[in-house]
Amino acid sequence: MIKQLHDLDFRKSSYSVGKGQDCVEVADLLKGAAVRDSKNPERGHLAFSADEWSAFFQEIKTDRL
Repeated sequence: MIKQLHDLDFRKSSYSVGKGQDCVEVADLLKGAAVRDSKNPERGHLAFSADEWSAFFQEIKTDRL
């Protein structure tokens, strides 16, 4: 069964810092990921394809972001 976007299981990103500050939540999609601001989850999320998500992490790993 494919989950609807409003049924996603968000978790705090391991890249979030501080104690409740600057928190980003991530949810797995069938072919990618969704991210949202943990302080404002009602404002929605951004969805990324698997290729976009992979490219984002490659930029982080090479210190380009």
